[in-house]
Amino acid sequence: MEILGIGMSELIFIVIIALIVLGPKDMQKAGKTIGKFLRDIVTSDGWKIFQQTSRELRTLPNKLMRDAGDELNQIGKDINNATNLTGNRSNNPKPPLRSQPIPEVPENRVDNKITPPAVETKANESDQEEDA
Repeated sequence: MEILGIGMSELIFIVIIALIVLGPKDMQKAGKTIGKFLRDIVTSDGWKIFQQTSRELRTLPNKLMRDAGDELNQIGKDINNATNLTGNRSNNPKPPLRSQPIPEVPENRVDNKITPPAVETKANESDQEEDA
């Protein structure tokens, strides 16, 4: 068990050191003073606000997820209502067709090959000689 990051062995060690330093009579007074101080803190409004804020921060992720889910459900309902309204207005009672798969091209088909250019380069070279 840890209290503020201090384990039982450390707490016992602190109590022994305080007993040696303060002595038994002053230790009793110090205990009462510390007890009153802690009681005042725990019963104060600031401590209650701190506890409430801590609780809200722990539950915040769940609340945000719940709100986001509610909004998504509402948007989905709105979209369904909108599609139902537009679907009722159309004259075509058939649902839209789904896309069909692309038919495969046979392997022996050669239409897509690029043919090399004709022997026009010789004519272009002779034209350039005449221009010069």
